[in-house]
Amino acid sequence: MKKLFIGISIITTALFAGCTKDITAPDFPDSALAANYAKGADVSWVSQMEAGGIKFYNSAGTQQDLFQILKDKGINSIRLRAWVNPTDGWCNTADVVAKAQRAKNAGFRILLDLHYSDIWADPGHQAKPAAWVGQDITALKASVGTYTLSIMNALKDKGITPEWVQVGNETNNGMLWEEGKASVNMKNYADLVQVGYAAVKSVSNTSKVMVHVSNGYDNGLFRFIFDGLKANGANWDVIGMSLYPTAANWQTLNAQCLTNMNDMATRYGKEVMLAEVGMPVAEATAAKAFLTDIITKNNSLAGGKGLGVFYWEPQAYNGWQGYQLGAFDATGKPTVAMDAFLIQ
Repeated sequence: MKKLFIGISIITTALFAGCTKDITAPDFPDSALAANYAKGADVSWVSQMEAGGIKFYNSAGTQQDLFQILKDKGINSIRLRAWVNPTDGWCNTADVVAKAQRAKNAGFRILLDLHYSDIWADPGHQAKPAAWVGQDITALKASVGTYTLSIMNALKDKGITPEWVQVGNETNNGMLWEEGKASVNMKNYADLVQVGYAAVKSVSNTSKVMVHVSNGYDNGLFRFIFDGLKANGANWDVIGMSLYPTAANWQTLNAQCLTNMNDMATRYGKEVMLAEVGMPVAEATAAKAFLTDIITKNNSLAGGKGLGVFYWEPQAYNGWQGYQLGAFDATGKPTVAMDAFLIQ
């Protein structure tokens, strides 16, 4: 996601305006989550927020470390984005390693999200790192391999093994444009994914490699990407999805997402994860209902192929960086939405 989050929210609200479905949060289901089910949060902004003096509070209003607050809300996994050489330093390799150490020490599992960019990579932006501009596809593949090895080894040197690693972020049309644009050259995109996959596995063969696409309700998009990757010899272990509904449309999108998840699991025999979810902070009650439902749906996939759900930057509050889809209120406390992760 990220540069487009405000526009997406406006568009989805408009598309489903007038929907009057009940948004009351359902009771937790009787069926238990899989023992290793990931209830996660992407908190990549945390170091930048803390450096800016932002503080976090538990539900009782007591200031506390963010990681402890999240753990007490049922979160067991942390997602961290990595940028190659961001101008302000946040989310570079050193920052990622520091946050990963903190997460590991707090007992969290880790999802590493490689953007292969110096800034946001999402459906509308897949810009090459400045240092890679001008490279042809052969050089780009070498750069992907070298960079992936470097960050994986930096983590390994600190005793950190990510359980999951994304090769690209919301790659609806490939990555490293124009050379890796899927609609123009699917083979190039598949080769880049395969290089990333091989580099991850060479450092940690237990880490599961994910390909991540947004709009988890859009089965046609997912078939386009994953049929193309399969036809061109790329490997992956996990299919990652994003899903950002509103109070008006979450039931519709969740139903469509379940259909897509089931299709992905059966069509490719792969595991499926909601790598990013979020809802407007003002819709906290609906967000709890949405989260409870999508967790239950993902967990229901046949063969245990539903791996988990990650909320994107729930701790971003008071419009931090213009973001309005967090799950902490204006006083820095978790909203009721976060109670959805207490499901067992």
